Amino acid sequence: MKPLSVIELSELYKINRQTIYKRIKKGDLSKNSDGKIDLSEAIRIFGEPSVDLNNDVATLQSTRIQKETEVDILKQQIDILKKQLDLAQEREVFQREQLQVKDEQIQAIQFLLGEPKRKESIDPLSEENLVREYEEDTKPKKGFWSRLFD
Repeated sequence: MKPLSVIELSELYKINRQTIYKRIKKGDLSKNSDGKIDLSEAIRIFGEPSVDLNNDVATLQSTRIQKETEVDILKQQIDILKKQLDLAQEREVFQREQLQVKDEQIQAIQFLLGEPKRKESIDPLSEENLVREYEEDTKPKKGFWSRLFD
């Protein structure tokens, strides 16, 4: 027979787990290195179980196997969800980068298609104004009498 856990033993004998722990603490009952209790130890302390022993032990062990299977399935589902979360985060980063690139392209196009300048506005740095200022600066200056009689 396989060793039983405290929970399995309490279900088999229909006693409280605390009772089993008290017996272990007193030294009446001992656990194996894997933390389980041999059925022969339990029979020595509590006597024969009142129900069909083989059937209950098999039921308890099959229940334990079912629970272990459920735990394994849940672990697999957690792993799958973690991978999906990682992929979603990578997609989000990629989409943010793409959005940034598109924003920069839109700004560049808006700059290139900026509002045309009006003709009536005076631009001091326009080519025409710069030529006029240059001509005025390089023209020889007239003296007082030549300006007066001109």
